[in-house]
Amino acid sequence: MFLHTTKIDVLPGYRLHIQFNNGTAGEVCLQNELWGEVFEPLKDEQLFATAHQNDEMGTVVWANGADFAPEFLFHLLQTQSQKAA
Repeated sequence: MFLHTTKIDVLPGYRLHIQFNNGTAGEVCLQNELWGEVFEPLKDEQLFATAHQNDEMGTVVWANGADFAPEFLFHLLQTQSQKAA
């Protein structure tokens, strides 16, 4: 089974609550991931807030065309959850 996101909720502080098709769900902070040509514009909170679930791609996408691979988001969720514990 390919990993993909099934639901995205935008939260304050460059955070997303994400649900995955494997039953895992949680919050990720993307503040430290917003660098580079495509992601730098997402530091604008209004643009970041355009995040939404793209069912065709199976991941979160933004109005400027930026997207993160669901595998990256899943890894980030696991890493951040471990640090918080």
